[in-house]
Formats: sequence, C-alpha cells, structure tokens
Amino acid sequence: RSSPDVFESRMEKRSEVKKQPLGYSKQGEFIKCMEEKARPIFFAEGLGTKTSKGGFTKDKTLDSILNVEMVKEKTAEEIKQIWNQYFSTKDTVYAVIPAEKFDLIWKRAQKCPSFLYALPRKEGYEFFVGQWSGTELHFTSLINIQTQGETAPSQLVLYHYPELQKEKGIVLMTAEVDSKFLVVHEAQCLANQVQLFYATDRSETYALVETFNHRSSEFKYMSVIAELEQSGLGRELRPGQGSDKS
Repeated sequence: RSSPDVFESRMEKRSEVKKQPLGYSKQGEFIKCMEEKARPIFFAEGLGTKTSKGGFTKDKTLDSILNVEMVKEKTAEEIKQIWNQYFSTKDTVYAVIPAEKFDLIWKRAQKCPSFLYALPRKEGYEFFVGQWSGTELHFTSLINIQTQGETAPSQLVLYHYPELQKEKGIVLMTAEVDSKFLVVHEAQCLANQVQLFYATDRSETYALVETFNHRSSEFKYMSVIAELEQSGLGRELRPGQGSDKS
C-alpha cells in the first residue's frame, strides 16, 4: 500500500518467473555462459574450418584445434586429461599415443605406407585400404578403390600431431569420419587396427604389412582376418558378441 510502484514491479517479475520453462535457472545460464567462455582457453574452436573435397577439413593443424602455447606449461598427464575430456563430448575417434609407440608406427609407415584392414560386418567383412599421407592416415573401402580408382574419396582420416612428442613424450590423435559410410565405433575399430599391425611386437603380425607393400602377390586376405579374430578387436561389431558401447 505504501509503495504501489514497487508492488507492481515485483508482480511483473513474479509473472516472468512463472513463464520460464521448468528447470530454468539464472545460475544454469551463468554456468553455461562461463563454460562457453572458458573452453577456448585450451581449444581454438572455429579455426581450421577450410574443407577439402569429400567434406574433410583441409590443413587440420594442431594449432587449429588446441592452444599449443597454453598447454606447453602443462605436464603430459594434464594434457592427456584435457584432450580426452574435450573429445569425450564429441562423436569422433581420438587418442593420446606414447611417443615410443608412435615412433615405431611412424618408422614402419615410411617403409610400408599402406595396408588392408578388415571391418567385421553382420555377414563377413568389409575391407578398407589405409594410406599414409604425411602424418594423416586416410581410409577408403576397397570396393570404392576398385570402382573409382585413385579418385576414391576418404571415408575416415586419422590426424596425428607429433608437435609435443619430444618435449612431452606424447602424440595427439583425432579423426574425421564420413558418417554416410561409418559410425564412430566402426571407425574406432579401424583406428585400433593401426596399432595392432604397425605397433606390434609380433614379427608375424607386422610381416603382413610388409607383404602387402612389397610382395603383394603373396598377400592373403584371410591372414588379416585371422589376426583380427585372434586380437578380439571388432568383436563388439558382431551381433550378440561383446559389449554395446560405442
């Protein structure tokens, strides 16, 4: 009664609150805003968005993803946590590879830049050729190569970043997946096979890579399938086997 204007103002605010959707809160909006502002401290989203033929990012440098100067002050374990936490919210393949393991993969990739990988399907397998181009590893299905030759587009690209290899002892990896052909857990199966065949301690396993590159007439497709079955990789892609996690 003593302050009608104040009363009117309070009633208007009360009415606004009632109109707001269930679960709405100023605090929630504030936290969301702060998260969006904080994220670019380490990650440079929005950069490196030039796309090449096939929809994949062109010149996808580490600087276009990560604030490299900022993370140089962090330990390898801290960088690993930052990388994994960031990409865990993305629908993609990612990893932090120990420097020694990547060094082995890289040396072997120089000698043997391509290999045939097998992806389990409901019935049988689909074969993909993986071809190294610098530190990028491009995957294309064998049937695409057979029908389109050298113009066959990539369906999966793994990007390896060795910028922190010497100083921190880690190599960062992420990927782009053509969702028209592969889902993420299928792409992950192919990525896991790179370590299976290129980072293996078993001479018999790596011998398959050497045979494919240097003695192709002796190469046997079934040998790849046998190694894959023995390793257990891709078991979750089989109906009724393994877990359902992607």
